[in-house]
Amino acid sequence: MEGDKGAVCVTGGTGFVASWLIKGLLQEGYAVRTTVRADSELQCSHRRMQGSISCATPVNFENKESEAVTERSISGALGILKACLKSKTVKRVVYTSSASTVMFNGQDVEVVDESFWTDVDIIRENLSPFMRSYMISKTLTETAALEFGTQHGLDVVTVIPSLVVGPFICPKFPGSVRLSLALVLGNQSEYSLLLNASMVHVDDLARAHIFLLEYPDAKGRYNCSSDTISLEKLSEFLGGKYPEFPIPSPESLGEIKGMKWPGVSSKKLLDTGFEFNCGVEEMFDGAIQCCKERGYL
Repeated sequence: MEGDKGAVCVTGGTGFVASWLIKGLLQEGYAVRTTVRADSELQCSHRRMQGSISCATPVNFENKESEAVTERSISGALGILKACLKSKTVKRVVYTSSASTVMFNGQDVEVVDESFWTDVDIIRENLSPFMRSYMISKTLTETAALEFGTQHGLDVVTVIPSLVVGPFICPKFPGSVRLSLALVLGNQSEYSLLLNASMVHVDDLARAHIFLLEYPDAKGRYNCSSDTISLEKLSEFLGGKYPEFPIPSPESLGEIKGMKWPGVSSKKLLDTGFEFNCGVEEMFDGAIQCCKERGYL
């Protein structure tokens, strides 16, 4: 039975963002066809699809950069876009990108907007092989998706989330949630990645996808990030809010070295009328409660 608003194809349906997005779409009255990997193109070419949201991203878990990861990511995204074009019913494709596509631009700025693009050479020179494999593939795949839309007259909009935090209904422990909880879990090797962390609640991100699927004037790229917090402020917040965990003190974190990420501006998204519903407290309340229920804490 089709939903009142028609049908949407969501790829990567078992992932953190996609699973939460599917829940939101169903609540909004959409019918949802979802895929894991192999049948993505088939599902998105279905004649009754009104829209498509692509959340699937291949990840290389070996400690090396892999051109195959990038090639697979681009090929998968373009395959879905071609299927949407072939369907003749898909009105818009929303592609889930990453803040890593705007942050590494070689410019000394405190905040980045959608006009910034990551320089993949900077990633290769400054980041570990594991991290750069993902970031390069996201940057080049988003570029390819937008170019395909322009060349073929397909309406492609990209959503660029910062660190996604909150509760989860997917089967695995989401990497972004695990990273956000580094101070709680005692993962000292990851503290430097939170020196200046921009974050967004998973529910706000899902709502942004649906909003941009429906918003008639949506065009191009949209950053999606509600809060930016320093490592010391995060320590202060977590230590005060969750005294049951041995959170390192702000003073003890003062010597942590690493790349300080710029903040992520969501002005373009907010100018459309979209509003964030959740802040840092809701993000961590949801994440920690879910981790307790799942046995991760």
